[in-house]
Amino acid sequence: MSADHTHTVPPEPRSHLPAGSARSGPYALRIDPARAGWAHAALRVLELPPGGTHSLDTGDCEWIVLPLSGGCTVHAEGEFFELRGREGVFGGATDFAYLPRDSHAQIASGAGGRFALAGAKCERRLPARYGPAPEVPVELRGSGGCSRQVNNFAAAGVFDCDRLIAVEVITPGGNWSSYPPHKHDEHVPGVESELEEIYYFEIDRGGTGFHQVSPSRPGGTELLVEVRGGDAVLVPDGWHGPSIAAPGRDMYYLNVMAGPGPREWLIRDHPDHGWIRDTWPDQPMDPRLPLRPGSRSDAPRHPGPAEEQG
Repeated sequence: MSADHTHTVPPEPRSHLPAGSARSGPYALRIDPARAGWAHAALRVLELPPGGTHSLDTGDCEWIVLPLSGGCTVHAEGEFFELRGREGVFGGATDFAYLPRDSHAQIASGAGGRFALAGAKCERRLPARYGPAPEVPVELRGSGGCSRQVNNFAAAGVFDCDRLIAVEVITPGGNWSSYPPHKHDEHVPGVESELEEIYYFEIDRGGTGFHQVSPSRPGGTELLVEVRGGDAVLVPDGWHGPSIAAPGRDMYYLNVMAGPGPREWLIRDHPDHGWIRDTWPDQPMDPRLPLRPGSRSDAPRHPGPAEEQG
């Protein structure tokens, strides 16, 4: 009898991945491009017990190791990076490590923790580097009920990557972020970038929030879902937002983006909702922001549409 030549077929992509639904081995969440049904953006959430170690072959992706809770050490390319990390995602910006494609890394944590691996398929092989927490630009965006805080640790123009763009957004309870709804699913030079996007959520004290994606084209992505800690949402196309934090429950999300064009972050607002930006200069920033000590308060507060995200 001849051998049975079977092939593993990736599961059909879904836009909403509830916590645990994309678990794989040591990863509480594993989203690779094939699993997502697209070409570039990737995200893994690594859970390490006290004294735990993990080996990572980066393959054709660049990766950033970003502590969600706890600290770790990262050995790569003959370099040793000690990441102090943080108690949790609501504890301020963290340090991080960049890993180039076609390399091998060892991640270890004495006390254990949870670590996001934000990645993107890429062409250039950049050097392994350390990103210090004090150098992460922390920005306050919107105003009033649209106030939120953005940790721009790997935003375009902030930290050099080949394809990867990644930021953290913290929304105080009761506020809306990723608002007005916006999109970046086609390449329009100087106006809009083509970027795939992953949202990874954590909610303060086990609460819930809501996230919406609406179609920007016939047959496009459509989603209105309750999100909980550990959930992820895939945005291959469409107007995404709002992300709504329930009163009394702050919302965190990690945005991971990558695309085929220039590494730019250009968006287009939904034409029915873009007017909300004009109201922001007349409203105060939410006094709860910056949410935690250590945030830089000298960052711009009302970016233009081409700079806005989260």
